[in-house]
Amino acid sequence: MTRRPAAQKGAALLLAMLIVTIVATLAAGMVWQQWRGIEVEIAERARAQAAWLIEGATDWARLILRTDAQDRERPNVDTLNEPWNTPLKEVKLSDFLAADKNNTVDTGLEAFLSGQITDAQSRYNLRNLLRDDDADAAKDLAILRRLCESLGLPADTATRIADGMKGADLAEDQLDDEEDVAPGAPLPPQRVQQLTWFGLDADAVRRLSPYVIILPGETPLNVLTAPPEVLSAVMEGLDRGTAERFAQKRLSLDVKVLPDVKPLLPERVELDEKRVSVNSNYFEILGELRYENFLLRELSLVQRRGLEVVLMRRERLPHE
Repeated sequence: MTRRPAAQKGAALLLAMLIVTIVATLAAGMVWQQWRGIEVEIAERARAQAAWLIEGATDWARLILRTDAQDRERPNVDTLNEPWNTPLKEVKLSDFLAADKNNTVDTGLEAFLSGQITDAQSRYNLRNLLRDDDADAAKDLAILRRLCESLGLPADTATRIADGMKGADLAEDQLDDEEDVAPGAPLPPQRVQQLTWFGLDADAVRRLSPYVIILPGETPLNVLTAPPEVLSAVMEGLDRGTAERFAQKRLSLDVKVLPDVKPLLPERVELDEKRVSVNSNYFEILGELRYENFLLRELSLVQRRGLEVVLMRRERLPHE
């Protein structure tokens, strides 16, 4: 008779331990969920702050480009010797705040910003393939063929790009006019990486990327900033070796107008003002921000219109 109460006590103790375990598990789960929610909120707040802070790189670049446009001695010339071509090395943002005499608050902001401006017109603009005049369009197709040949790309690469650009442009016009679009018509690419839509493989796109770009409209190539590969493709009759020598000597040349570069070029090379110039209106801005656990990289395209610098597009880049 004495064993039954003992068994009941054991069962009660076991039940109590089970209840305590369940309550502790639920409490731990609730604490974890609360902690997780706080972590997510902190991460979202840091991400939002980082996105806001990286705009500082774009603002810095736009200020540099506006200042460059105010150059009274050479207002219509852009060269690699100018301040816009000097990269902003990684700097702590709080250092900028400390430099402000009106700022007396130490924020302790651990954010590091860097940036780089590049001349978008130093690359061949694939939008030039869409010129209205057939003879002009044929000249630009020949330019792209020379460039692709110098890069060792397949013989049909230039034609495939030109046909794709024209097909995409036609489809866009049909959409604007509310007409029927041919099935399978490609979308107009905005970035060089999207040339895969025309059937190019990833390796061809990678090799083309440093030398071509897609801008909102037709643009001439800036001969004072373009690499030799593009110079020799755009200026017919200019071989690669002469283009490399020109690229080295142009830094010391006093240029105010396009004909000033003629002494560094062979007589047979003509300066077609539709295709070459000594100034640029489009620039790319690469901004990078390290903030807490985040690394943000953004690439912006801007157009300079007089003293106004207008943002045309912005994209977030993957981490390298």
